[in-house]
Amino acid sequence: MQRSIYPSDITREQFEVIRSLLDSGQIRTKPRRVDQYDIFCALLYVLKSGCQWRMLPSDFPKWQLVHYYFTVWGTRKDKRYTSPLEKVLKKIGRHGTLERWKKALNEHGYR
Repeated sequence: MQRSIYPSDITREQFEVIRSLLDSGQIRTKPRRVDQYDIFCALLYVLKSGCQWRMLPSDFPKWQLVHYYFTVWGTRKDKRYTSPLEKVLKKIGRHGTLERWKKALNEHGYR
């Protein structure tokens, strides 16, 4: 099933440029069943709209999976380093989204 296109989405070409940065933030243990592009676009939707995780439109992957990737990509391995998500948001020029992400991290107690 094809999902809707949202204003917060990036193109697949833009995603291919940043895919390796996101992959650096996690350990791959088994084949993925959900397209990371859709997960990333869902994450951008939440950060851009400010909606609650459970209010994520149903044509995106399940909110629990998107939240899981938010924590994996958004967590710093060390205070001296930036997280993969922070690097990606800077690279694609989503500075407003980056600020919302930092605020969301603080609200959820992530550093």
